[in-house]
Amino acid sequence: MKLYLASLSPARKETLERVGITPTLISHEVDEEELISQAAGQGITDPSAIVQMLAEEKARDACRRAGVTGLVLGGDSMFAVDGEVFGKPHTPDKARERWIRQRGKKGVLHSGHSLIHCVDGETVQAAGGPTAATVEFAADISDEEIDSYIATGEPLKVAGAFTIDAKGAGFIHSIHGDPYTVVGLSVSKLRQLVKELGFSFTDLWDQ
Repeated sequence: MKLYLASLSPARKETLERVGITPTLISHEVDEEELISQAAGQGITDPSAIVQMLAEEKARDACRRAGVTGLVLGGDSMFAVDGEVFGKPHTPDKARERWIRQRGKKGVLHSGHSLIHCVDGETVQAAGGPTAATVEFAADISDEEIDSYIATGEPLKVAGAFTIDAKGAGFIHSIHGDPYTVVGLSVSKLRQLVKELGFSFTDLWDQ
């Protein structure tokens, strides 16, 4: 069974490749900010619910646009600190503000997962669900280290403005929960969803 990844996230693609699955990338045209705004208007503010909604919209949109047959995986992530939800900072100023705030604190990374059995662009069946993991940052991170990290550009396009599998790893004190969730794709959750759809996870492995 072929796995299609409806995400441009290098981390999700690399995670799959590390566990023996080479996905085919397909694009979606979901306006994330618009959907988040609509959700807020409906009183939906829980980060787990929001990332799951976005993951589902991405998978369905990509399935329809690409017209493929196989399993289509959509994902999304958000980071919450002190009750406030953070997506991608996009700008150095926002990234710096977030790092100063989260230094020495704990936050929760929420990742949504949506897996669709797609046949010729039509959704046959779907399964999905969010996961979460707690991240604790080191308390002794200096302002100079924060500025140097932001200057690499790495934190600008990731939820919470940090990574655990690249340059940001040295600033993380501990992770409680599935570390793959923090990367943005829980491999154990993917296996569960594949089984729910009646397929075998091992059939996704590269032959």
